Amino acid sequence: MSIPKERHYSDRVGWLRAAVLGANDGIVSIASLIIGMAAAGATLAGVLTAGAAGAVAGAMSMAAGEYVSVSSQKDTEHADLARERRELDANYEFETRELAEIYEARGLSTALAHEVAEKLMHHDALAAHARDELGFSTVNAARPLQAALTSALTFLAGAGLPIIASLMAPRHAISVVVAVGSLVALGLLGILSAKVGGSRPRVAVVRVTVWGLMAMGATAAVGWAFGVAGT
Repeated sequence: MSIPKERHYSDRVGWLRAAVLGANDGIVSIASLIIGMAAAGATLAGVLTAGAAGAVAGAMSMAAGEYVSVSSQKDTEHADLARERRELDANYEFETRELAEIYEARGLSTALAHEVAEKLMHHDALAAHARDELGFSTVNAARPLQAALTSALTFLAGAGLPIIASLMAPRHAISVVVAVGSLVALGLLGILSAKVGGSRPRVAVVRVTVWGLMAMGATAAVGWAFGVAGT
């Protein structure tokens, strides 16, 4: 009878990081942009245009940034694997001893460490070194396209919230409604990400709302300053 495979929170780390980052950036950046424009005295059309343009530009920027950065990580992983493959071809015995020393450092006896190293090297030498020497795994493997799409889509989803709030708000209260609605959304995002990731909701909520509040406050001040200067 086979043991059922356990599911761990770390299995979600790849897409969860990109999803939380995208949604958080979408809410914070577009809410801040709308509040800044409103504080500067822009018309509703100007506020909505800025919000929509910011949402599209931000989603594309997030996708490009994630794709480039994760692709760079993937390139580095491939370069390390190619180097390890050459080292295995050049000095198999040394690489076996190196792997055994890693297992000794983790608590195995010398004899057992060498036995395990030899068996793993015989089964798949490159995979053994990738996992135990380089620290690569299927959990944190670089997936550029997944990261790019996840970030872009969640950014758009997050950006839609402050835009909808600005449409529903009275003209004189756009900044207040967008700020309150965005902080609530950030709090819910913190709770959701904590539940999915297995962390404490309170810490996640405080983290995202404090940074969101600071961003919206800063852009409101900038918008107000430019609005005053332009009058």
